[in-house]
Amino acid sequence: MKTSRTVIGRIAIAKVAVGCAAALSLSGCISFGPKPPKTLLTLVAASTVSANTARRAGPGQTVTILYPTAPAAISVPRVPVYDRDGTITYVKGIAWNDTPSHLFQNLMSEVVASKTGKVVVDVRQYTLDPGSRVSGQLLKFGVDAQAMQAVVVYDAILMRSGATGIETRRFEARVPVTAVDATVGTALNSAANDVATQVAGWVG
Repeated sequence: MKTSRTVIGRIAIAKVAVGCAAALSLSGCISFGPKPPKTLLTLVAASTVSANTARRAGPGQTVTILYPTAPAAISVPRVPVYDRDGTITYVKGIAWNDTPSHLFQNLMSEVVASKTGKVVVDVRQYTLDPGSRVSGQLLKFGVDAQAMQAVVVYDAILMRSGATGIETRRFEARVPVTAVDATVGTALNSAANDVATQVAGWVG
């Protein structure tokens, strides 16, 4: 009986050991989040305010660039590909380091400040002096698969300081791409800067 119990005990221990080994081997395959993209993209302003530049603005003379609204396809940090049949896919292996709306707002603020010479107030502080306000909707921010172009379309709304009405205008920029891969980030950066420059000229 002792021998039998000893054998049973050894079998139980062996089963536990096998179970632990299996658990350890599986732990190497378990993923606790999405696989990170190979390339992270950002937007860089082509025109910037020089360091140590001092500016002053009287009441109502500032400009504030608000975060644009955006459709669901570009409310995530991915690069959409617009196909001719209306379907939308995403470029594999790349992602923005923030949402396109936030990146575009930051870019526009820098470009407008650089091009106009005006004081551009941070969106979180514009209540200190509302001044002129630029808002709108970022309609497209991705790749036109049929035309093989990076495309940025922005419907802007401008409320000038002291005005009783608003102005609206649609801005668009397209830049050729040679492939739908990580290189589209450079083309989208150029298109975004083009639109921001157009907005700066409109704001004046």
